[in-house]
Amino acid sequence: MTEAYIFDAIRSPRGKGRKDGSLHEVTSLRLSADVLNEIARRNGIDTADVEDVIWGNATQVMEQGGCLARSAVLLSDFAQTVPGLSINRFCASGIEATNLGANQIRGGAGNAYVTGGVEMMGRVAMGSDGAAIAVDPDVALKTYFVPQGISADIIATEYGFSRDDCDAYAVESQKRAKIAWDEGRFDKSVITIKDRNGLPILDRDEYMRPETDMQSLGALKASFKDMGEVMPGFDAVALLKYPHLEKINHVHHAGNSSGIVDGAAALLIGTKEFGEKYGLKPRARIRATAKIGTDPTIMLTGPVPVTEKILADSGMSISDIDLFEVNEAFASVVLRFMQAFDVDHSDINVNGGAIAMGHPLGATGAIIIGTLLDELERTGKGTGLATLCVASGMGAATIIERV
Repeated sequence: MTEAYIFDAIRSPRGKGRKDGSLHEVTSLRLSADVLNEIARRNGIDTADVEDVIWGNATQVMEQGGCLARSAVLLSDFAQTVPGLSINRFCASGIEATNLGANQIRGGAGNAYVTGGVEMMGRVAMGSDGAAIAVDPDVALKTYFVPQGISADIIATEYGFSRDDCDAYAVESQKRAKIAWDEGRFDKSVITIKDRNGLPILDRDEYMRPETDMQSLGALKASFKDMGEVMPGFDAVALLKYPHLEKINHVHHAGNSSGIVDGAAALLIGTKEFGEKYGLKPRARIRATAKIGTDPTIMLTGPVPVTEKILADSGMSISDIDLFEVNEAFASVVLRFMQAFDVDHSDINVNGGAIAMGHPLGATGAIIIGTLLDELERTGKGTGLATLCVASGMGAATIIERV
């Protein structure tokens, strides 16, 4: 089997996903093209040698509709012979794009791919695509559908995580993100986004709130309590499926949940021969990939079974993994992962995560692979695992090994 190597990983800064966010004037298409151009430029490649651009985004309507990947290729300076494939596995779209590209290489279908994704959440609102599982009564009733925030609160209730547990995790995420930025840990990967005149728009994640403490979080109202307990009464739906819980403990709010942001990320992956052609040194090899379906009501537990699956498939154990990136969709998601595998917090999300810096849905999977790679290099460690929970009950994971 042909090995798939990561030669580079870059991302935009994450801008606040609202009208006063720094990236709000930039379209999904333009940001995608800018990231594609930068990864090609800094690696000095002839883009005609790229087999495909596989690009994830979760809300594929309006400016993110159609085949955004192909449009981005055409707007960018890439050769028009590069086709472009848009994919959607909700929050795992960016990691799935990378896994798909890696497995294409492993199977002999091309020597190089650019993978990643984009989400401009301030321009294309989450849920504006009218996902069937949320709006079609047939599937919603069959699956006991509840919104993701309720699912996160179900995890907290089922596995015993308190409001203080979740808030303490969120405070630590903010602290770690600030340290990472202050120490320049993202310098290798984060590019500056410029306007049409070449003037800088954003060069740093702007969602962070490093002053966050337990007192400020304690003042926030639980975000999903009303939708759970009043109308439309999603707690009642959940308790029909999980009657042993008796009551849902609502612990999540804006401060311990992932931030709504704009952003994009890309990886350059290819064969050893592709790297040799351009004098590129592989930074890591993609050792294993996995995806799985899970309970669609509690929805966000996917990182646990998909990690079990990827470890079994690769003949590895949890002790073989040096560092973990588990997307911080909600605090309880990561707390459950640590609980399930007895992973020490010092080995997981060491530079903060989406609670502090935001979660641009289609890009996040590629972002956390890049963050993991940078941290493996910074610390001299060897093997890392990146994983995300996914809407509708799925999980996705990637194991990388530093070269």
